[in-house]
Amino acid sequence: MQIKIDSLSKVYPNGKKALDNINLEIGNGMFGLLGPNGAGKSSLMRILVTLMQASEGNVYYDGFDLIKDRKEIRNMLGYLPQDFRFFTKLKTWEFLDYAASLAGIRSKKVRRERVDEWLEKVGLFDVRERDANKLSGGMKRRLGIAQTLIGDPKIIIVDEPTTGLDPEERIRFRNILSEISQKDVIIILSTHIVGDISSVCNNLALLNTGKLAFNGSPQELIEQAKGHVWQVNTSGYEYDLIKEQYAVVSTIPTKDGWEVQLIGDGSNFKNAIELEPNLEHAYVYFMEKSATLI
Repeated sequence: MQIKIDSLSKVYPNGKKALDNINLEIGNGMFGLLGPNGAGKSSLMRILVTLMQASEGNVYYDGFDLIKDRKEIRNMLGYLPQDFRFFTKLKTWEFLDYAASLAGIRSKKVRRERVDEWLEKVGLFDVRERDANKLSGGMKRRLGIAQTLIGDPKIIIVDEPTTGLDPEERIRFRNILSEISQKDVIIILSTHIVGDISSVCNNLALLNTGKLAFNGSPQELIEQAKGHVWQVNTSGYEYDLIKEQYAVVSTIPTKDGWEVQLIGDGSNFKNAIELEPNLEHAYVYFMEKSATLI
């Protein structure tokens, strides 16, 4: 499977340019789409799942044209939007059974088996008889994940999927996606949570103000931040200056003040220690760097 995004732009009626000439190729496996709120991620997702038309450009799915072959493309897709909703009068298992029928599973026996399988996978089997609208926020999110995946789609697009999930649920979800990504499928994971990307994605794109700021592997992004991540122990007036002049990644209270991880030139501080960057450091560094170019 391959998705080719060709010179894609989106301008809303109010004149806001949500996407600006995006060019991307996405192959099998897990692909991360990272960026702050308002970067254009949701606009791109809605175009990819045929819910919105681009202003310019096109998208191709294994040769299928997004403009001409919308029905064929929709049959390949599983989509979990950021704002997931469902019919409130259905029990949990009934909603998932309905989702399975929409996905083309006609046999009631096969649907029931698939429903039970996915209720187990997302940890909802014990509440299968509960009305879906009475589930907790995290449970509703897990139900959304199950309905996205129950039809074995070839292309899976999930927008901020771990919103509302506790750490255990987030790990469960990442493990499910990692297992599925070993098949002949494309999974696009759109998020602003760096940890979701670093754990499961071999390749990623970074969007900032509608532009493609980076495209490559997480390690390639991390490499660009080397030499720009520092730890400084500080207190008082100097701490206030750091917050004003640098991008601060973390601040930890100490006995004598603060242990600060910052992006920038740490050699300005006598007690600075250069750190090996992780993906969170690299993301903050790259966003700071790209902001100066806009």
